[in-house]
Amino acid sequence: MAERDTSRDIDQAASDWTARLDRGPLTPKETDAFQAWLRADPRSRGALLRAQALSMMSESAQALGDGFNPVAFEEARRPRFAGLSRRQALTWTGSAAAVASLVALGVALPAAGAVVSTRRGEIRLVPLKDGSTVLLNTESSVRVKYDDGQRRVTLLQGEAYFSVARDERRPFVVEVDGRRLRTAQAAFRVRKLDADPVDVLVNEGQVDLTVGGRTTASLALGANTRLTLSDSRDGAVEQPRLIAPEAVTRELAWREGKLAFEGETLKQAAETFARYSDTRIQIRDPDLAREPVTGLFAANDPVGFGRAIAHVFDARLAQDGDTIVLTRRAAAE
Repeated sequence: MAERDTSRDIDQAASDWTARLDRGPLTPKETDAFQAWLRADPRSRGALLRAQALSMMSESAQALGDGFNPVAFEEARRPRFAGLSRRQALTWTGSAAAVASLVALGVALPAAGAVVSTRRGEIRLVPLKDGSTVLLNTESSVRVKYDDGQRRVTLLQGEAYFSVARDERRPFVVEVDGRRLRTAQAAFRVRKLDADPVDVLVNEGQVDLTVGGRTTASLALGANTRLTLSDSRDGAVEQPRLIAPEAVTRELAWREGKLAFEGETLKQAAETFARYSDTRIQIRDPDLAREPVTGLFAANDPVGFGRAIAHVFDARLAQDGDTIVLTRRAAAE
């Protein structure tokens, strides 16, 4: 009985195939070997997508030039503050860098009652006057209204990540579809898309949900907690659920301009890309549309995603204007 390859073996093979594919078209013999490797183990496709995503990030690093030294860069930016934990130091330096960047760019604080929006493919950081920030994802908008008693932001549409500075005197309230999410200090994401129920993901701190003006204590959401809000407005209790930290990281990859998939279908991945680009991915074969995809991709590069999928699933890619068409080779020929 043949010994089953380890995950390390598969990852190494995926890296080798990624390098070979990057050099140019495969010969017929190599194509047969590549397809045989993909069919031999169900883990191969995911490993190849991960390897291609890492290759893409490596190419981005190469653009910095041969003289770029990442070790020296990290040493230069490492905080030198005695008495701070690693987490506190990272938080402090991250906030300081953000503030310095905003000042340098001349970013203005939104006026009371102002609506701030992003276009398709745009991600925008909105600084608030108390030190909190709102990071808006693609095609999103919020209304900001601060007063002496409350810091209030209404999510009108889209997706936003809130980093809330502590203020015990004034709670921070996010309003969405008649619900209120209230906190003194937290980091959390709220998503409101037309076709889906409102989705809340708490990254750090605690957030309390209020429905119809009544605070429901059982709906206190801690770190790594997700809650999908039903359409009911009568105070019915939704059930929050804990999710793994790595799942939180995948959900928030858009903050760095990336899309992370872990088993979603190609159809779902194509729909996600459509939020970020006018270029559409069309999958004409139903079986191909149901294939699972795993990997990290640039949100603004649907063409690169399509090419990776074509390699992994032995599909044919054609581009017609703003449409990328993926079909099975057997169906296309």
